[in-house]
Amino acid sequence: MGKNCSLIAVIDNNFGIGSGGDQLAYISGDLKRFKQLTSGKPVVMGRKTFEALPKGALPNRRNIILSRNENLIYPNSEIVGSVEDTFFLLNDVREFFVIGGGEIYKLFLPFANRIYLTHIHHSFENVDTYFPKFDIENWELITQKEVFEDPKTGLSYSFKEYIGKSIILR
Repeated sequence: MGKNCSLIAVIDNNFGIGSGGDQLAYISGDLKRFKQLTSGKPVVMGRKTFEALPKGALPNRRNIILSRNENLIYPNSEIVGSVEDTFFLLNDVREFFVIGGGEIYKLFLPFANRIYLTHIHHSFENVDTYFPKFDIENWELITQKEVFEDPKTGLSYSFKEYIGKSIILR
């Protein structure tokens, strides 16, 4: 398990990812990068993340929702009840992306081999959802692109890509 699992998130200086069921900020450069990286690939998310999507299932992606309620039905999506079920369903897939929320990231972090982060260089208030802290000793930063400024929000941000060191050693 894990050979094909990537996490992708937008975090602030304190690993915050959400407040009140929404993202902390919408940054156009991040949205473009997200679309470019995930298009044509499966995305795995929790029910709350799916319900927060403005237009429902993400187009040009296989939408997988991890939920304790396997009787849920959402258009253009599949429901799974566990991490194991997710890996079974996506066993032959080269890469899939875990896109949130906080609890879902926490479940998949031990199995992930890549982490794509957009780091907003800001500490937001009223954060109630966090990306799990990960042991940087187990990850190698392989790409870092900075620093950009979002013209709409004025926020500066950078892109970072980590690969699990256990992957490098294989």
